Amino acid sequence: MSRLTVFLARFIGLFTVLLVLGFAVRGSATIEAAVADAPVMLVYTIVSLAAGLAVILGHNVWSGGALPVVVTLVGWLMLAKGLTLLLITPDAMKQLLGGMHYGEHYYLYLTPALVIGLYLTWAGFTAQPRAQD
Repeated sequence: MSRLTVFLARFIGLFTVLLVLGFAVRGSATIEAAVADAPVMLVYTIVSLAAGLAVILGHNVWSGGALPVVVTLVGWLMLAKGLTLLLITPDAMKQLLGGMHYGEHYYLYLTPALVIGLYLTWAGFTAQPRAQD
């Protein structure tokens, strides 16, 4: 397994697990407050675009097992999220969250991210990186 794949799996996995746990503890109000704050959403958009592009440009790997493919897919999902946030209006975002009943079901919406984060963390820390890339 490439050292970059292992690093990204560990980094993205731990980051995701810690973020999801933080959101779970703080409740849906944190997300709803962020969506209502345009400057916060702009920063979130920029970070999502940058992180997604960094993963895609550095690790666009579609073979070699599940782990490299999942890392690449997560990179593409980050880019797609950043582009969506860039193009969607704040009012449309508020409507979207309202239509999803996010406040009532936020644990359900956090679950896929937690599962992916746990997988990446487990796979990243159990994989054996190659000595030299």
